Amino acid sequence: MTYTDQAASPHGGSNTITAFYDDRSEADNAIERLAAAGIPRSSIQIIADTTGTTTPIEEGKGFWAYLGELFLADDDRTTYAEGIRRGGYLVTVTGYPLDLHDAALDILDDEGSINLDERAKAWESEGWSRETSNGAFAASSYDRTSGSASTSTLEADGEEVIPVVEEELQIGKRDVTNGRVKVRSYVTETPVTENVSLRNENVEVTRRSVDRPLTGNEDAFVDRTIEAEEHREEAVVSKDARVVEEISLRKTAEQREETISDTVRKTEVEIDDDRDGAVRTDGTTGVRRD
Repeated sequence: MTYTDQAASPHGGSNTITAFYDDRSEADNAIERLAAAGIPRSSIQIIADTTGTTTPIEEGKGFWAYLGELFLADDDRTTYAEGIRRGGYLVTVTGYPLDLHDAALDILDDEGSINLDERAKAWESEGWSRETSNGAFAASSYDRTSGSASTSTLEADGEEVIPVVEEELQIGKRDVTNGRVKVRSYVTETPVTENVSLRNENVEVTRRSVDRPLTGNEDAFVDRTIEAEEHREEAVVSKDARVVEEISLRKTAEQREETISDTVRKTEVEIDDDRDGAVRTDGTTGVRRD
């Protein structure tokens, strides 16, 4: 099953198609077919767990970092990460010509991409949860970037900076394949038996001995010729083709409104100024005068 993520960016819309595979050869076949269809290889990436025995796909960049660069919902990113951790392969196609969109979807589906939603349900039945994976991912990211929390003391002429970070909610769209309808016509042959009455006309020649006197009504001693043709009827088969039914496929599109609810994080800064006992939580230094 393939997914199309349509995310808005400062430079305009961009599309990303993602497909997940259990087998590396299937992923490689999909990549070769995408390239043969006209999609630049620079637009195609394959992501795998580079911390194990898998050959690194991008030197110097782990799959966690690469997934973070894709415009994916948190649940999707977590599910992809779990699949990669379990040895799967994620193929992404970005910046491709829009007229090749449907062809790319067909290629990725034909090469055996799995339904990751169903796979996630199977993992959950085994005890896996997105919440646990999200927590592990957050902790892992924290450990790799900043390490454990610490308190530092400023020296003279020193400076420490605490970044104030605020998340902005970005809403994108993805095209999820719900299945495909194919109508194929083919020709079958059915034996047909019909009875038909045919007529034969036969000529019989009979020669018999007689002994009687010649009468005056008979033309004697005159040359005569008598002809008779035989006829028989043959069955003639013809076929008349008639249209008895029509089957058509019609694809429609409709717009719907959906309300998205989520949470965004923001760094709050509390400044404790012991010089006059003022405490402000609005991100500015306060001075209290008695």
